Amino acid sequence: MASNRHLGRIIALQTLYEYEFRIQCNDSEVTIEDVLSRNLDRYSDTVEDKAFVERIVRGVLDNTADLDAIIQPIAPEWPIDQISRIDRSILRMAILELRDFGEIVPPKVAINEAVELAKAFGSDNSSKFVNGVLGTAYRTVVEGKDAHAAA
Repeated sequence: MASNRHLGRIIALQTLYEYEFRIQCNDSEVTIEDVLSRNLDRYSDTVEDKAFVERIVRGVLDNTADLDAIIQPIAPEWPIDQISRIDRSILRMAILELRDFGEIVPPKVAINEAVELAKAFGSDNSSKFVNGVLGTAYRTVVEGKDAHAAA
């Protein structure tokens, strides 16, 4: 399942990247359903947990403002719109997983997967940037949630 989820994250990243790119290019024909369906169909023989991919994609799109509000104070010298599209998508996905997927994805796995995506698809410094932001996000999102639950 783990390697299957790794591929699922790649599909989610490709879907989010393409959708955001096409929206910013004023593509009036694009729908998230079409992009997601095409990308899932491409790997239909390999990806078993399509619901995981859909949950990430829909979670990021439905919570973009909330996820960006978590990212921005952690990386104040990088306004959200100045973070590369790929890094921004990776960070949104990972913070969503840290915040909402704790029952199925351990935090260290979410961070490690994001760093691996940044190494594979980002620039030379992406993995360090993603790792740094997510290290702080872990302390604020996960440990902060645990502290509130214990209180």
